[in-house]
Amino acid sequence: MNTIDKFNEHIMQSYGRYPLVMEQGEGRRCKDENGKEYIDFGSGIGTNSLGYCDEKWADAVCAQVRTLQHSSNYYYTAVQAEFAEKLCAVSGYKKIFFGNSGAEANECAIKIARKYSFDKYGKGRHNIITLVNSFHGRTIATLSATGQDVFHNYFFPFLEGFINVTANDVADLKAKLDDTVCAVMLEYVQGEGGVMKLDKEFVDAVYALCAEKDVLVIADEVQTGVGRTGKFLAGDHYGKKADITTLAKGIAGGIPMGACLVGEKCEGVFTPGTHGSTFGGNPIACAGGLAVLDRLNSEGFLDEVNRKAELFRSELEKCSEVESVSGLGLMIGISLKSKKAGDVAKAALDRGLLVLTAKEKVRLLPPLTISDEEIKEGLAILIDILEE
Repeated sequence: MNTIDKFNEHIMQSYGRYPLVMEQGEGRRCKDENGKEYIDFGSGIGTNSLGYCDEKWADAVCAQVRTLQHSSNYYYTAVQAEFAEKLCAVSGYKKIFFGNSGAEANECAIKIARKYSFDKYGKGRHNIITLVNSFHGRTIATLSATGQDVFHNYFFPFLEGFINVTANDVADLKAKLDDTVCAVMLEYVQGEGGVMKLDKEFVDAVYALCAEKDVLVIADEVQTGVGRTGKFLAGDHYGKKADITTLAKGIAGGIPMGACLVGEKCEGVFTPGTHGSTFGGNPIACAGGLAVLDRLNSEGFLDEVNRKAELFRSELEKCSEVESVSGLGLMIGISLKSKKAGDVAKAALDRGLLVLTAKEKVRLLPPLTISDEEIKEGLAILIDILEE
């Protein structure tokens, strides 16, 4: 039995998978079990932020594996303390709760927002505004928060307490931001929703209206955070710092980790027993996270991310099949004039290039360490497909 048949025999079919069996990776390239090489413009949906098996990252992770692989959160570890200290320093937040995924980080944010409001105002102020076209995860709570009808099937009843507002519609926001609302939750760039960046005027309005009513702002930076947009947090492009920010994906370079970051207003909301995670802050994940932060904080690293982003955009905009390019930094959405994104992704796979899709767009989330040569080589394949 081959690998794909064995896989399908024993693993639930909850993904529409491409017929690629990954064997190994190095840098920004991977190989399948037959030795065919691929340039990766997807980085595990933005998770392999330093590419495959970065040497310094791998050395840090392996050293931690041989030291202490896990400790209950009833105890302390130096590596979690060090990672938390550095993450707070680079992000500007006060306290962190560590989990294992973006959905967990968003669940944590929802709980903090509701408890903050309950502690201060009592019952009845529990609604959270989320945006149409948003995506916040696949647990029941985060699916309920997600503002896309396509996800609101099968798993009834969904949780109450979420109100959808049209992105970039200030009037809709004002109409729905009433005294039952405890938080507004947003993605600065809606990733799964089509790589759509929020207007600055709308973001400014969110923060101004929330400040008036003591309503918290939750920034879901699961996909946009950790340097993906050319700044450590996408909120930095808008000059804003949410009361709560969630991170995951690239934060530990490919090891499962989620983080919920809070400022002074929310730092004391959780007390012992109000939240928990068996594997949250796992020493191995923290070691990977320290390696990621060290690289992102190195001189000129984020400047290079922005320069590479412009290289991508300038080359793509020359392509006759490209209608427009959306997103921010190395979070890129490509609207096409006539071709279907799914067909393009399959053709790219056949030619040794891994790309993603988001709604009707081709989506690119390359490793932050990708080289100019790899960008040009991969784009040559992609543009050739698009112009056929």
